Amino acid sequence: MSKTPVRVRFAPSPTGPLHAGGVRTALYNYLFARQQGGQMLLRIEDTDQNRFVPGAEAYILEALEWLGIEIDEGPQQGGPHAPYRQSDRKEMYRGYAEKLIEDGKAYYAFDTTEQLDEMRKRMEAAKVAAVQYNAITRMEMTNSLTLSKEETKARLESGEPYVIRMKIMPKEEVRFNDLIRGWVVVHSSQIDDKVLLKSDGMPTYHLANIVDDHLMGITHVIRGEEWLPSAPLHVLLYRYLGWESTMPQFAHLPLLLKPDGNGKLSKRDADLGGFPIFPLEWTDPVSGDKARGFREEGYLPAATANFLALLGWNSGTEQELFTMDELISNFSLERVHKAGARFDIQKANWFNQQYLKQLDDAAVIAELKPFYAEKGIDVTDEQLSQIVHLLKDRVHFTKEIISESLFLFSAPENYDPEVALKKWNEEAVNAVSHLKDAFAAFSGDFNAHDVKELISATMESHGIKMSKIMQALRLAVTGAGAGPDLMIIMEILGKDKVIQRLENALNRLSAQIRLA
Repeated sequence: MSKTPVRVRFAPSPTGPLHAGGVRTALYNYLFARQQGGQMLLRIEDTDQNRFVPGAEAYILEALEWLGIEIDEGPQQGGPHAPYRQSDRKEMYRGYAEKLIEDGKAYYAFDTTEQLDEMRKRMEAAKVAAVQYNAITRMEMTNSLTLSKEETKARLESGEPYVIRMKIMPKEEVRFNDLIRGWVVVHSSQIDDKVLLKSDGMPTYHLANIVDDHLMGITHVIRGEEWLPSAPLHVLLYRYLGWESTMPQFAHLPLLLKPDGNGKLSKRDADLGGFPIFPLEWTDPVSGDKARGFREEGYLPAATANFLALLGWNSGTEQELFTMDELISNFSLERVHKAGARFDIQKANWFNQQYLKQLDDAAVIAELKPFYAEKGIDVTDEQLSQIVHLLKDRVHFTKEIISESLFLFSAPENYDPEVALKKWNEEAVNAVSHLKDAFAAFSGDFNAHDVKELISATMESHGIKMSKIMQALRLAVTGAGAGPDLMIIMEILGKDKVIQRLENALNRLSAQIRLA
């Protein structure tokens, strides 16, 4: 018997930017589909037109593309199950809702907002813990179960607003085996008569996603933990529609937690912490407010995907750095955790640093050029190559190379006072004076290797230990007591600028110490 090909779907709602939790859901679906040799669909679930946000769908598509998540069927790619926007599939859902009515599994409800409010107040006054429209309360409401067939028909023909509700049967047990959480068992008394078709004719999420998953041949529903309470209802819908034998397997992913591990990660946490939780920058079309994006903050797509993949899953090995192909090869739902995953932005920074180290220097140089031009800094390709070689392994983000290299283009105005007090002594002054003269007399190639040899020979000839004056020399050249390779710094600056900086230091540092 041949195995059914794996088909998964990512089904976001276009209500704003894609949260990191949603991105991880898309990523896990993609990794599982590719690992199993299956297909991944993108379906836009826009049945709630009141929450629709212009630009959100385009944002979702761009974010997935940036992260390297390839879609096999979707709004852009098309496919045998088009259309892939639920608003474009509106007419097909009504037939399934009406079939449920015919089979006694759903009913028309004509309750007004006022009637629903009154019912809620009655239940609250009776100290009912969880107010529900269910097997008990529905018999006191205005619906096709309490009205005669004739009156129901008359109301429908008059155009009176109504919704279609699912008729939850009492005394049913709902069981399903979640691939991450194991067996879940819920009694139908805990489930209310959810609305399946709204008064505007649009389906609710519950009906639309079940119908679409069935029609599109979805074999596995991999989604966030927040959908776990709805899963028993969905299982019942499969049962009532006669599709239980082809029901997909469910896997509910763990929550993404705040950096301190206490509670679900929110945009407010990101704003307070000064870090992104969206893949791309987002500008709210109404308020104009901007939200940070991983891309715009300087994170590389491969590093972002690697970071997100390990928020709730591990390979069972010590390996942390995975290419997309390696993630696909190693991924399994069995190794997805049940417990929430702490969103550690410092770990994300570490991942970015590792991936930046692996980047080809030419790619980094190409990215840096416009930033230097913006600051009005004239820099040659050779200098850029030297700067990247000097700093790439020391920073977390490409943009940090800019800020970390500014000292190369302007001589220090001030010097680290703590280092100056400790290291700028008579011996340091003598050493820097001798080195200034030695550099001026030097006619060879002013490269890092030869400069180091010249410093060593000069210090030895004057009986000064090289190790004792190196921090003072760095201070004179850069203004700081620590930093990247000093010999490469001097090579990038060139002989004339180094000599000028040594002269400046001899004049200013002594004055600075006297003032201190």
